[in-house]
Amino acid sequence: MRWFATLPVLCLLTLLFGLPSWAASAEQPAQHVALGTSAVPLTGPWRFHIGDDQRWAAPAFDDASWESVDLTAAPDAHDGDVGLPGYVVGWGQRGHRDYTGFAWYRLSVTVDGGQPVALAAPTLVDSTYELYVDGVRLGTSGDFSGPIPKVYGVRPTVFMLPAGAPGEPRMYHLAFRVWMDPLDAGPENGGIHVAPTLGTVDAIAQLHQVQWLKTFVGYVADAVEPLAFTILAIMVMALRVPGGGERGRWLAVALLLLAALRINQVLFYWTPWLSLHAYDFLVTVLLRPLVLAAWVLAWRDWFDVARQRWVLPAVVACTVAYVILAWLGRPWASVAPGVASVADSAITVIRLAFALFYIWVVALGVGRTRTWVGYVAALAAVLIGVGIFATEVNALGIPGIWFPFGVGVARGQYAYAGAIVVIFGLLMVRSQQSSIKGPSLQVR
Repeated sequence: MRWFATLPVLCLLTLLFGLPSWAASAEQPAQHVALGTSAVPLTGPWRFHIGDDQRWAAPAFDDASWESVDLTAAPDAHDGDVGLPGYVVGWGQRGHRDYTGFAWYRLSVTVDGGQPVALAAPTLVDSTYELYVDGVRLGTSGDFSGPIPKVYGVRPTVFMLPAGAPGEPRMYHLAFRVWMDPLDAGPENGGIHVAPTLGTVDAIAQLHQVQWLKTFVGYVADAVEPLAFTILAIMVMALRVPGGGERGRWLAVALLLLAALRINQVLFYWTPWLSLHAYDFLVTVLLRPLVLAAWVLAWRDWFDVARQRWVLPAVVACTVAYVILAWLGRPWASVAPGVASVADSAITVIRLAFALFYIWVVALGVGRTRTWVGYVAALAAVLIGVGIFATEVNALGIPGIWFPFGVGVARGQYAYAGAIVVIFGLLMVRSQQSSIKGPSLQVR
């Protein structure tokens, strides 16, 4: 019911309030808002300037020479990840391509009525922000205690604003200090992508619930699939597939590593526990190479092609090289730009080698088994491959994300969901056959 209660709020927003009149360019911009029982997106235009100076938070600071940025989104615009509405391009498309670092947004807003008001902060910012109201810091989405801010996922957040005198208009001087981390560099990235919203306390509370619902739905698959992979890993160890003994452990390890890789997305966007740099190290430097290696070895054992003794040393060598090169290629590694570029190119070659190992192992296994179980296992391998070799699949021109019902669902999420079903079916067949023919049976 709270979801449906939000619809009238959005309708009132569209019908009752239009874009305000603006002062001359030589004056500080001021937006006039007359609140009833609704909320208004603060699309600006905002004053914008790259760089950093704490004096820019002061209400009396003269920002007339700054750039003007309009955060009005095109109809039906949304981000390319989970489908957050109201998306606009960042400063990379506004004359500051390749810039990373600090920037400021300033806007003055006059609110009639003197009633308590709240601000729903931007739900999408590259990479984190501090909010100042009338020169006073109200809060942040990251940690600005050091010279370089520590970035965490930008989650829906509400800030209560100081109330004005009853019946009197109240002017608020808003300033967002934004930090864009080099890890978020991109042609459309930089700064605020979704305008903050000002409104009554009740209206903003309802909007806040809608924003969290969108964030939850957008990443719920990244929470469910790791759980499913973990359950499958437990099943593998319980059933000892394939063939019993230690060889079945590679499949369990591959499933657990894939679960760890996927759950990091949820931890970053849902919780304050994982910073951007920690996420990047875990995912890019460690888990991606380990996942590729584990799945090559898992399918090698599943299809019983372990007699090719050179596979394990080759996979280990590629994994170690991948981890080292991935570390050298990260912006936070503080290596020379030329070294990072060479490392990225070398990673492309290593990923191609992993893909060839993967295809060779599966093709050789299917050619040897020639059973329906083997073909179904190959289907599972293809589905897993679509997810773990996402970069290579992108080169084929296959869309990386779809938006059914306005919610972003990645291609890998579809593939992993199918793989979970297929692997579960294979394990059920293994369980049934083992109960009939004994523990020495191999599923091929």
